[in-house]
This record gives sequence, C-alpha cells and structure tokens, in this order.
Amino acid sequence: MTDFSVLDLVPVREGGTVAEAMQSATELAKRADELGCKRFWVAEHHAMEGIAGGATSVVLAHIGNATGRIRIGSGGIMLPNHTPFQIAEQFGTLDALFPGRIDLGLGRAPGAGPELQRALRKDLNQAAEYFPQDVVELRALLTGDVELPVKATPGFGAAVELWMLGSSLFGAQLAARLGMPYAFAAHFAPDHLDAALALYRRDFQPSETLEKPHVMVAMNVFAATTDEDAQMLASSQQQSFVRLRTGNPGKLPPPVADYTETLPAPARAMLDHIGEAAAVGSPQTVRERIDTFVARTMADEIILCGATYDPEARVRSLELTIETCSSAMAA
Repeated sequence: MTDFSVLDLVPVREGGTVAEAMQSATELAKRADELGCKRFWVAEHHAMEGIAGGATSVVLAHIGNATGRIRIGSGGIMLPNHTPFQIAEQFGTLDALFPGRIDLGLGRAPGAGPELQRALRKDLNQAAEYFPQDVVELRALLTGDVELPVKATPGFGAAVELWMLGSSLFGAQLAARLGMPYAFAAHFAPDHLDAALALYRRDFQPSETLEKPHVMVAMNVFAATTDEDAQMLASSQQQSFVRLRTGNPGKLPPPVADYTETLPAPARAMLDHIGEAAAVGSPQTVRERIDTFVARTMADEIILCGATYDPEARVRSLELTIETCSSAMAA
C-alpha cells in the first residue's frame, strides 16, 4: 500500500504576509495529521519573497507543537548552505522535542547567486563538491558510526531518519551507496525519474537503518469538485513556475482562468513537461493519475505538492485526494 505525505513551501501569496503563510502551513499540517498522512515536510529556500520556509528547523518546531502523530521534516535541507555540525544540533533538538517524528531530507543543490553566497558566507559551488563527505559526517554526528573529535549535543544519539533528495542520477547513486531512503523531486524536474529510480534500486546497499530500497516521489496534486475547478486552482502555481523560469519570481498570484491558453508555446511546453508528475482534476481524475504514476514508479510513498492561492483550497484538495485514494485502496 502506498503512503501519502505532504510537501509545503510555506508560500506567501500576493497581498499576504509571512505570518499568514506560517499559519496556513500549520493548519495544513494539522489536517494532514488528522487525515493519516505519514509525513509533513518543509523545503529550504532563501531570499525568495514568495517562500517563507528558509529557517526550516524553526518552522518545523512550530508545526511539531501543532501536531501530534505525523512525522515532520525537511524536503529538504540544502547541506552546502550549512555545516554538518549545525544541522546535527538543529535536528537533534527537534528529535528531543518530538521523539521519533523527525525526518532530515538532504539535498546538494546550491541554488544561489553571488549575492546570497556572500550573505551566507559560503562558496556554495565548492561546498556542493563536498556534499557526499558532509552527508557521511552528519550521519556520524548523529549515530557515532564514525568516531569524530567533537560530539553534537543535542544531536548525538538522536533518532533522526535521514533521507537523500534528488532530481538526477547523482542523488540516486549516493542514496544507494549509503543505504538511505530516496525521494525524487519529480514535481519540478521529472527528466531523470525512471533512470534514477532504476539505478537506486539496482545499486542499493543495505545499511543498519534500511534493509531494502525505499522510494518516495513528489507529485503536484490539485483536487477539486470538477476538473475545471482544479485547473483553476493549479494556475497560481503554474504562474509561479513560469515567473521563476523567466527570472521574475515573486509571491504566489491569484488563479487565472484558462491560464495556459495565454502562454507562448515554450512556456506551455515547460508546464506540460512538469505535468508528467501531476494530477489535476476531480477526485476520480486525480485518483486515476496517481494510480498510473504509482504503477510507473512503484513508489513506496507519494509526497503531495501544490500551492494554492486560497489556503483553504489546498486543505480541501488534500482531503479529496486522501479520501478518494483511501477508498480506492479499501475497495
């Protein structure tokens, strides 16, 4: 049976505030908890006015206090932005606050221009080259499987579940070599999905924490009463994708009817490509799309993405998705 989780960027909508974005993320996490979702992850982005999850561990602490069962974690922490010791302390603290509920998804993409690199006091391209070693060091800080001259407190001995994130073959190779669960970011970069999952499963080496390959894949999912209503909801995120890819990012805009019809061919092609890992429509349409995607990927888990301008619409989309998929599995 496929498990369902939620990925949230803590989107700030046009006319809205960071405080409102935090509250909306918290309400979404609470409902995901009530619906039986397995995980609620927050992604690290910096210097983007439309995304409020930059201080990821702080956001997770707030969400942890508002929920009771669901696992919470990063999807992901971009490790080149930090030192392994800092992340061990932060997520060791989270584990102490919320025992047995903390995931630490790790990515290596620097994703920053020279201005942000100066602000972070990091050469992120160089730091990315040391990503495999930093992952091993971070794991050792938590587990002690390699003796280090310093001990993270909190951190050492924390039961943090480490994940490798990726959208290319590099992450799949590293996850397989280290025996880590693997999450693929198909929701924005589906190009290497099939090849990466095949490589990960073929080359997987069991570890003390994971005996066999475990795959989670991200999908953009927008569910509403009708296909047309769902397409309207999805248009806010589609606008954000187009603005980001054309160098004009900003806050999450209101939905626009028939948005894709207004776009030039290259932009439509880009959205169609991302739509390979998407389910947009009525509950029946969404269920059929998810079933097809699970059959293609053989994913153990699907993590649901998809920002909506109206936060309540995202909650309702999640409710419809979980209800229809649960009923299908029970049938």
